[in-house]
Amino acid sequence: MNAAAAQIENLDRSSEALPLLSVRSVSKAYGARIGCTEVNFDIWPGEVLAIVGESGSGKTTLLNCISTRLEPTSGTIAYRMRDGEMRDLYQLGEAERRFLLRTDWGFVHQNPADGLRMTVSAGANVGERLMAVGHRHYGELRATATDWLGRVEIGADRIDDQPRAFSGGMRQRLQIARNLVTAPRLVFMDEPTGGLDVSVQARLLDLVRGLVNELGLSVIIVTHDLAVARLLSHRMLVMKDGRVVEHGLTDRLLDDPQAPYTQLLVSSILQV
Repeated sequence: MNAAAAQIENLDRSSEALPLLSVRSVSKAYGARIGCTEVNFDIWPGEVLAIVGESGSGKTTLLNCISTRLEPTSGTIAYRMRDGEMRDLYQLGEAERRFLLRTDWGFVHQNPADGLRMTVSAGANVGERLMAVGHRHYGELRATATDWLGRVEIGADRIDDQPRAFSGGMRQRLQIARNLVTAPRLVFMDEPTGGLDVSVQARLLDLVRGLVNELGLSVIIVTHDLAVARLLSHRMLVMKDGRVVEHGLTDRLLDDPQAPYTQLLVSSILQV
Protein backbone atom coordinates (compact mmCIF):
# COMPACT_ATOMS: atom_id res chain seq x y z
CA MET A 1 0.00 0.00 0.00
CA ASN A 2 1.41 3.43 -0.88
CA ALA A 3 1.67 6.18 1.74
CA ALA A 4 -1.17 8.24 0.30
CA ALA A 5 -3.54 5.27 0.34
CA ALA A 6 -2.60 4.50 3.93
CA GLN A 7 -3.29 8.09 4.88
CA ILE A 8 -6.75 7.93 3.32
CA GLU A 9 -7.51 4.59 5.00
CA ASN A 10 -6.57 5.99 8.40
CA LEU A 11 -8.52 9.24 8.15
CA ASP A 12 -10.42 10.12 11.31
CA ARG A 13 -13.89 10.22 9.82
CA SER A 14 -15.38 12.26 12.63
CA SER A 15 -16.97 15.67 12.60
CA GLU A 16 -13.54 17.07 11.67
CA ALA A 17 -13.19 14.82 8.63
CA LEU A 18 -16.50 14.84 6.77
CA PRO A 19 -17.06 13.67 3.20
CA LEU A 20 -17.01 16.30 0.49
CA LEU A 21 -19.42 14.37 -1.74
CA SER A 22 -21.85 11.55 -0.92
CA VAL A 23 -23.44 9.42 -3.63
CA ARG A 24 -26.36 7.23 -2.57
CA SER A 25 -28.25 4.69 -4.71
CA VAL A 26 -27.63 6.63 -7.92
CA SER A 27 -29.12 5.03 -11.03
CA LYS A 28 -29.57 6.25 -14.59
CA ALA A 29 -31.69 4.46 -17.18
CA TYR A 30 -32.07 5.22 -20.86
CA GLY A 31 -35.43 3.60 -21.39
CA ALA A 32 -34.84 -0.13 -20.91
CA ARG A 33 -31.05 0.27 -21.02
CA ILE A 34 -29.10 0.71 -17.80
CA GLY A 35 -26.52 3.47 -17.69
CA CYS A 36 -25.61 2.89 -14.05
CA THR A 37 -27.50 1.41 -11.14
CA GLU A 38 -27.45 1.63 -7.32
CA VAL A 39 -24.04 3.30 -7.00
CA ASN A 40 -22.90 4.34 -3.52
CA PHE A 41 -19.68 6.01 -2.38
CA ASP A 42 -18.21 9.00 -0.55
CA ILE A 43 -15.24 11.09 -1.51
CA TRP A 44 -13.19 12.87 1.15
CA PRO A 45 -11.21 16.12 1.03
CA GLY A 46 -7.87 15.55 -0.66
CA GLU A 47 -8.81 12.11 -1.99
CA VAL A 48 -8.56 10.86 -5.57
CA LEU A 49 -11.11 8.25 -6.68
CA ALA A 50 -10.69 6.42 -10.00
CA ILE A 51 -13.75 4.95 -11.73
CA VAL A 52 -12.56 2.24 -14.09
CA GLY A 53 -14.09 -0.20 -16.53
CA GLU A 54 -14.35 -1.03 -20.20
CA SER A 55 -16.22 1.07 -22.74
CA GLY A 56 -19.93 0.83 -22.00
CA SER A 57 -19.41 -0.02 -18.33
CA GLY A 58 -21.34 3.05 -17.18
CA LYS A 59 -18.42 5.03 -15.79
CA THR A 60 -18.97 8.14 -17.93
CA THR A 61 -22.72 8.08 -17.26
CA LEU A 62 -21.96 8.00 -13.55
CA LEU A 63 -19.46 10.86 -13.82
CA ASN A 64 -22.00 12.97 -15.71
CA CYS A 65 -24.66 12.30 -13.08
CA ILE A 66 -22.30 13.23 -10.23
CA SER A 67 -21.21 16.44 -11.94
CA THR A 68 -24.84 17.51 -12.68
CA ARG A 69 -24.36 17.20 -16.43
CA LEU A 70 -26.94 14.41 -16.57
CA GLU A 71 -29.83 14.04 -14.12
CA PRO A 72 -30.03 10.57 -12.54
CA THR A 73 -33.23 8.53 -12.70
CA SER A 74 -33.05 7.94 -8.95
CA GLY A 75 -30.78 8.40 -5.96
CA THR A 76 -29.18 11.39 -4.28
CA ILE A 77 -25.88 13.23 -4.68
CA ALA A 78 -24.98 15.57 -1.83
CA TYR A 79 -22.11 18.05 -1.78
CA ARG A 80 -20.62 19.88 1.20
CA MET A 81 -20.73 23.57 0.39
CA ARG A 82 -18.08 25.99 1.62
CA ASP A 83 -20.30 26.95 4.55
CA GLY A 84 -20.20 23.29 5.70
CA GLU A 85 -23.80 22.51 4.76
CA MET A 86 -24.46 19.28 2.86
CA ARG A 87 -26.77 20.06 -0.09
CA ASP A 88 -28.54 17.76 -2.52
CA LEU A 89 -27.17 18.84 -5.90
CA TYR A 90 -30.44 18.24 -7.69
CA GLN A 91 -32.29 20.42 -5.19
CA LEU A 92 -30.06 23.35 -6.09
CA GLY A 93 -31.25 25.90 -8.60
CA GLU A 94 -29.75 25.86 -12.08
CA ALA A 95 -27.85 29.08 -11.39
CA GLU A 96 -26.36 27.57 -8.21
CA ARG A 97 -25.18 24.48 -10.09
CA ARG A 98 -23.64 26.58 -12.86
CA PHE A 99 -21.82 28.66 -10.25
CA LEU A 100 -20.36 25.49 -8.69
CA LEU A 101 -19.12 24.36 -12.10
CA ARG A 102 -17.44 27.72 -12.73
CA THR A 103 -15.83 28.09 -9.31
CA ASP A 104 -15.78 25.28 -6.73
CA TRP A 105 -15.53 22.46 -9.29
CA GLY A 106 -13.43 21.73 -12.34
CA PHE A 107 -14.20 19.42 -15.24
CA VAL A 108 -11.36 18.19 -17.46
CA HIS A 109 -12.70 16.70 -20.69
CA GLN A 110 -11.06 13.96 -22.72
CA ASN A 111 -11.18 16.25 -25.75
CA PRO A 112 -9.74 19.57 -24.56
CA ALA A 113 -11.68 21.43 -27.26
CA ASP A 114 -14.82 20.62 -25.22
CA GLY A 115 -13.39 22.42 -22.20
CA LEU A 116 -11.75 25.42 -23.88
CA ARG A 117 -12.83 28.39 -25.93
CA MET A 118 -10.79 27.71 -29.03
CA THR A 119 -11.09 31.17 -30.60
CA VAL A 120 -9.79 33.24 -27.68
CA SER A 121 -6.25 33.36 -26.32
CA ALA A 122 -4.74 30.97 -23.80
CA GLY A 123 -4.60 33.80 -21.28
CA ALA A 124 -8.27 34.62 -21.82
CA ASN A 125 -9.21 30.99 -21.26
CA VAL A 126 -7.60 31.10 -17.84
CA GLY A 127 -8.78 34.64 -17.08
CA GLU A 128 -12.44 33.84 -17.73
CA ARG A 129 -12.56 31.51 -14.73
CA LEU A 130 -11.02 34.21 -12.54
CA MET A 131 -13.59 36.74 -13.74
CA ALA A 132 -16.34 34.29 -12.72
CA VAL A 133 -15.22 34.72 -9.09
CA GLY A 134 -15.02 38.50 -9.26
CA HIS A 135 -11.53 39.38 -10.52
CA ARG A 136 -11.56 42.40 -12.82
CA HIS A 137 -8.09 44.01 -12.78
CA TYR A 138 -6.53 43.34 -16.19
CA GLY A 139 -2.94 43.35 -14.96
CA GLU A 140 -3.70 40.90 -12.16
CA LEU A 141 -5.68 38.64 -14.51
CA ARG A 142 -2.80 38.54 -16.97
CA ALA A 143 -0.19 37.97 -14.26
CA THR A 144 -2.17 35.08 -12.75
CA ALA A 145 -2.77 33.56 -16.17
CA THR A 146 0.96 33.79 -16.94
CA ASP A 147 1.78 32.12 -13.63
CA TRP A 148 -0.64 29.26 -14.27
CA LEU A 149 0.58 28.72 -17.82
CA GLY A 150 4.05 28.31 -16.37
CA ARG A 151 2.76 25.82 -13.79
CA VAL A 152 1.38 23.63 -16.59
CA GLU A 153 4.57 24.00 -18.66
CA ILE A 154 3.27 26.46 -21.27
CA GLY A 155 5.65 29.33 -22.00
CA ALA A 156 4.63 32.88 -21.17
CA ASP A 157 5.27 33.80 -24.82
CA ARG A 158 2.21 31.67 -25.77
CA ILE A 159 -0.26 33.60 -23.60
CA ASP A 160 -1.79 35.43 -26.57
CA ASP A 161 -1.94 32.36 -28.82
CA GLN A 162 -5.25 30.63 -29.37
CA PRO A 163 -5.62 26.98 -28.28
CA ARG A 164 -6.16 25.87 -31.87
CA ALA A 165 -2.46 26.70 -32.43
CA PHE A 166 -1.46 24.28 -29.64
CA SER A 167 -0.68 20.57 -29.74
CA GLY A 168 -3.05 18.11 -28.09
CA GLY A 169 -0.91 17.83 -24.99
CA MET A 170 -0.63 21.62 -24.65
CA ARG A 171 -4.38 22.00 -25.02
CA GLN A 172 -4.93 19.49 -22.25
CA ARG A 173 -2.48 21.31 -19.99
CA LEU A 174 -4.24 24.60 -20.77
CA GLN A 175 -7.57 23.03 -19.89
CA ILE A 176 -6.10 21.94 -16.55
CA ALA A 177 -4.84 25.48 -15.86
CA ARG A 178 -8.25 26.91 -16.73
CA ASN A 179 -9.92 24.54 -14.27
CA LEU A 180 -7.49 24.90 -11.37
CA VAL A 181 -6.95 28.66 -11.36
CA THR A 182 -10.01 29.26 -9.11
CA ALA A 183 -8.74 26.77 -6.49
CA PRO A 184 -11.65 24.32 -6.85
CA ARG A 185 -12.21 21.74 -4.13
CA LEU A 186 -13.43 18.99 -6.47
CA VAL A 187 -12.25 18.19 -10.00
CA PHE A 188 -13.85 15.72 -12.40
CA MET A 189 -11.64 14.19 -15.09
CA ASP A 190 -12.98 12.17 -18.02
CA GLU A 191 -10.20 10.10 -19.63
CA PRO A 192 -7.76 13.06 -19.46
CA THR A 193 -4.95 11.15 -21.21
CA GLY A 194 -7.10 9.58 -23.91
CA GLY A 195 -5.88 10.18 -27.45
CA LEU A 196 -2.43 11.41 -26.41
CA ASP A 197 0.87 9.80 -27.33
CA VAL A 198 2.44 7.70 -24.59
CA SER A 199 5.27 10.15 -23.91
CA VAL A 200 2.79 13.04 -23.73
CA GLN A 201 0.57 11.00 -21.40
CA ALA A 202 3.47 10.41 -19.03
CA ARG A 203 4.32 14.11 -18.78
CA LEU A 204 0.67 15.03 -18.28
CA LEU A 205 0.19 12.43 -15.53
CA ASP A 206 3.28 13.66 -13.68
CA LEU A 207 1.93 17.21 -13.92
CA VAL A 208 -1.54 16.23 -12.69
CA ARG A 209 -0.16 14.17 -9.79
CA GLY A 210 2.05 17.06 -8.68
CA LEU A 211 -0.76 19.63 -8.83
CA VAL A 212 -3.25 17.36 -7.03
CA ASN A 213 -0.77 16.79 -4.19
CA GLU A 214 0.27 20.44 -4.02
CA LEU A 215 -3.27 21.83 -3.97
CA GLY A 216 -4.90 19.07 -1.89
CA LEU A 217 -7.61 18.53 -4.48
CA SER A 218 -10.37 15.96 -4.38
CA VAL A 219 -10.58 14.30 -7.79
CA ILE A 220 -12.95 11.84 -9.44
CA ILE A 221 -11.26 10.46 -12.54
CA VAL A 222 -12.80 8.16 -15.14
CA THR A 223 -10.31 5.98 -16.99
CA HIS A 224 -10.04 2.62 -18.71
CA ASP A 225 -6.29 2.63 -18.02
CA LEU A 226 -5.38 0.85 -14.77
CA ALA A 227 -1.89 2.35 -14.88
CA VAL A 228 -3.45 5.82 -14.70
CA ALA A 229 -5.62 4.68 -11.78
CA ARG A 230 -2.61 3.28 -9.90
CA LEU A 231 -0.53 6.40 -10.42
CA LEU A 232 -3.16 8.97 -9.45
CA SER A 233 -5.81 7.45 -7.21
CA HIS A 234 -6.15 6.46 -3.56
CA ARG A 235 -9.28 4.39 -4.11
CA MET A 236 -10.77 2.70 -7.12
CA LEU A 237 -14.30 1.78 -8.13
CA VAL A 238 -14.64 -0.91 -10.82
CA MET A 239 -17.76 -0.91 -13.02
CA LYS A 240 -19.27 -3.48 -15.36
CA ASP A 241 -22.64 -3.24 -17.11
CA GLY A 242 -23.57 -0.19 -15.05
CA ARG A 243 -22.86 -1.80 -11.70
CA VAL A 244 -20.02 -1.47 -9.21
CA VAL A 245 -18.38 -4.90 -8.98
CA GLU A 246 -15.52 -3.95 -6.66
CA HIS A 247 -14.46 -0.93 -4.62
CA GLY A 248 -11.39 -0.45 -2.46
CA LEU A 249 -7.94 1.04 -1.99
CA THR A 250 -6.21 1.18 -5.35
CA ASP A 251 -3.02 -0.71 -4.54
CA ARG A 252 -4.87 -3.38 -2.60
CA LEU A 253 -7.45 -3.86 -5.33
CA LEU A 254 -4.90 -4.04 -8.15
CA ASP A 255 -2.52 -6.31 -6.26
CA ASP A 256 -5.21 -8.66 -4.93
CA PRO A 257 -8.46 -8.26 -6.91
CA GLN A 258 -11.39 -10.27 -5.58
CA ALA A 259 -14.10 -9.85 -8.23
CA PRO A 260 -13.67 -12.07 -11.32
CA TYR A 261 -14.15 -9.07 -13.62
CA THR A 262 -11.44 -7.08 -11.82
CA GLN A 263 -9.14 -10.10 -11.99
CA LEU A 264 -9.75 -10.22 -15.74
CA LEU A 265 -8.96 -6.51 -16.15
CA VAL A 266 -5.75 -6.79 -14.13
CA SER A 267 -4.57 -9.96 -15.86
CA SER A 268 -5.23 -8.49 -19.31
CA ILE A 269 -2.94 -5.56 -18.48
CA LEU A 270 -0.23 -7.85 -17.15
CA GLN A 271 -0.33 -9.88 -20.36
CA VAL A 272 0.25 -6.89 -22.62
